Amino acid sequence: MQRVHSTDTRPEMAVRRLVHGMGYRYRLHVGHLPGKPDMVFSRQRKVIFVHGCFWHGHPSCKNAKRPDQNAAFWNAKIDRNMERDSLNMVKMKGLGWKVLVIWECMVYDKSFTLQLKDLKGAFLNDCRK
Repeated sequence: MQRVHSTDTRPEMAVRRLVHGMGYRYRLHVGHLPGKPDMVFSRQRKVIFVHGCFWHGHPSCKNAKRPDQNAAFWNAKIDRNMERDSLNMVKMKGLGWKVLVIWECMVYDKSFTLQLKDLKGAFLNDCRK
């Protein structure tokens, strides 16, 4: 597990490149916010989390299949991650932040660029500098 990174992952970098290319500016991994969001739009109080399907237990995703080997360990670990994620979402919303979760499988979908551009109006619209 030494090679597993928590920041600057491929899906996260892809989302960051797209968002930056669309003209939005953000801060990275702000430590004082619950869950250290991947991208933070401070003035607008909006955050984006880019979750790996396996590590965060994406429901009904083929990439989130749990291993058969050492199943008790992996089930407990992924369940804890999911519980922590939902608690962090509640905390963020309680602090008045709007939260968007982008899953790894969405990033690798061919229509992702179009989907993210559609989010521009819904989530990122007032985040331009």
